[in-house]
Amino acid sequence: MLLTLTTTHRPATDLGYLLVKHPGKVHSFGMPTGTAYVLYPEADEDRCTAALLLDVDPQLLRAQKDAFELSQYVNDRPYAASSLLSSALAKVFRSALRGASKDRPDLAAVPIPLEIRVPVLRGTPDLVTRLFEPLGWSVTATPIPFEPEIGGGSRYVDVLLTGELRVADALNHLYVLLPVLDDAKHYWVAPDEIEKLLRSGEGWLAGHPEKVLIARRYLAHRRSLATTALQLLEADQPVTEEESELPVARRAPLAEQRRDAVLAALAEVNASRVLDLGCGGGALLTTLAKDLRFTEIVGADVATRTLEVAARKLKLDRLPERQKDRIRLIQTALTYRDDRLRGFDAAVLMEVIEHVDLPRLPALETAVFGHAKPGAVIVTTPNVEYNVHYEGLTGMRHSDHRFEWTRAEFADWASRIADQYGYTVTIRSVGESHETTGAPTQLALFKVVSA
Repeated sequence: MLLTLTTTHRPATDLGYLLVKHPGKVHSFGMPTGTAYVLYPEADEDRCTAALLLDVDPQLLRAQKDAFELSQYVNDRPYAASSLLSSALAKVFRSALRGASKDRPDLAAVPIPLEIRVPVLRGTPDLVTRLFEPLGWSVTATPIPFEPEIGGGSRYVDVLLTGELRVADALNHLYVLLPVLDDAKHYWVAPDEIEKLLRSGEGWLAGHPEKVLIARRYLAHRRSLATTALQLLEADQPVTEEESELPVARRAPLAEQRRDAVLAALAEVNASRVLDLGCGGGALLTTLAKDLRFTEIVGADVATRTLEVAARKLKLDRLPERQKDRIRLIQTALTYRDDRLRGFDAAVLMEVIEHVDLPRLPALETAVFGHAKPGAVIVTTPNVEYNVHYEGLTGMRHSDHRFEWTRAEFADWASRIADQYGYTVTIRSVGESHETTGAPTQLALFKVVSA
């Protein structure tokens, strides 16, 4: 993963003072996901280039909790500029981002000719231009084609930015906009990200024509955080630590609303012995474990690595024996019959079915509704009609989704399953509902018909 910063200001080697990195050395920095290097491929009076190279170790990357099993190794993280590169930039150029230069303070305060190259960046030429051009950059974004035998264009561009700006401004633009373009932060986005956004966007973000898109993407589409950030920008007031911890007009994230809806459905059917099928990293399991009305909890997933993550999240090795006895994690494929899953009060398939290839879905239906036959089944899945409200989203909500259904398609499927396997079913909405597209998540509660 590479980024280069070039100047023709004379003497050009003053760039080393502005970046606080000597042009005659190779500087290395340990990062949570690999090693960052700063080096100077050219450094003379007329032209000086500093290169930030991030060598990403795939084994240090944590795939998203709902990613496919090999995503830790099969991904674009080692080469496409992203929040990984943004984090490296923040660490190695900390003083330069603040505009501080002990040796050249006057130069740090004035614009100088700059050229920035990012050879591989996820995005489109149009979006790159819309983000950087209003900031004073001349933008050249060249689409990167696939190999000739494959043909067509990829989703990556080779970006060249030229302009006269302060080095601090240039670095802050990159710090914010690289993860915005990638649109997939590698770490959990907490409320303190608001302060980072406003600090790095000081002087330019409030007037940017794409500030709404920037706030939403930078804050990982967490609507409450983006709303807070935009309100603070509008008010033109600095964010305090207390404000960053207490978002204005906080609305619970969709994941939280989804869990609450599942818990409400479990309470409705008086379930005490519960299956979490496709449990992933344990997001729902940790909530179930805290509620003592659930006397037996089983998390099932096909990925052993994911189950290890769930075990760590549940702190199974530290729980008292009485608590530990309530919880089991088992490795199994939901498309195969497994006697260990029989006889439970309820089973939850929370954001699972859309990860199953459609030709394999009947096998899951048979295994869960026919063979395991719990007293109730709770299924949640995205409502594809709502996707139009996610700015910048093309295709499905996740790269591993095999399909996403409309409300009518989900209702038809649920009705067929209920009739085929002896259940009644009710459909519910989860999340803020729109009058035309409905809510972002749809939930089906199946209850077995008593003999």
